[in-house]
Amino acid sequence: MSEWKAKRFWKEATVTEQDGGFGVALDGRPVRTPAKAPLVVPGRSMAGEIAAEWDAQQGEIDPNTMPFTRSANAAIDKVRVQHSEVADMIADYGDSDLLCYRADAPGELVARQAAAWDPLLDWAAQELNARLIVAQGVMHVPQPADAIARLRGEVHKLDAFRLTAFHDLVSLSGSLIIGFASARGHLDAQEAWELSRIDEAWQIEQWGEDEEAAAQAGIKRQAFLHAKRFFDESAA
Repeated sequence: MSEWKAKRFWKEATVTEQDGGFGVALDGRPVRTPAKAPLVVPGRSMAGEIAAEWDAQQGEIDPNTMPFTRSANAAIDKVRVQHSEVADMIADYGDSDLLCYRADAPGELVARQAAAWDPLLDWAAQELNARLIVAQGVMHVPQPADAIARLRGEVHKLDAFRLTAFHDLVSLSGSLIIGFASARGHLDAQEAWELSRIDEAWQIEQWGEDEEAAAQAGIKRQAFLHAKRFFDESAA
């Protein structure tokens, strides 16, 4: 038995003004989230992105081609109702941040990690008042409690829409600091992504690129770039 899939039933998607923000209507009928909540987003520009995604659908609706819609749904249905839990989960990355775990050999990789990541840790110490400790190897090294507390506080300040995007910036890069540097405009999205892939780039240089791994990395890269766009639209 084939799975039923929703098909386009509307002629036009438009942006509408709503209490607390902007929504999207399909032939005048407001779009709702999967949990049936009103789909209301902070800015007109974000609502325009969502409307464009609905207008681009032809035949069967494909959620995979609607990243702004999916992120907005997640912000409203999931992150908004469990904000504290999500913020704590993301903040926990600070205690095992990618930037803090370094190779002990070969020398070229050690130098490459230091050149790429040390400036970001210095930036975090100045911008976020959080100095993290660097260690070699993969054994967990606890970070200073006061630094983690300050980082946690900054994560909790984010509203549901920005926290939704920030979750992906951090989880896809493996670094709370890269997430902050990207969110605050210290790094552009592509640069931030490349800095999170120092180890993978090194392995590719040594052994060549695996086709399946490259495809997965490409999917993650697109998700990371989208997360930065969604964050910026949320903050606009």
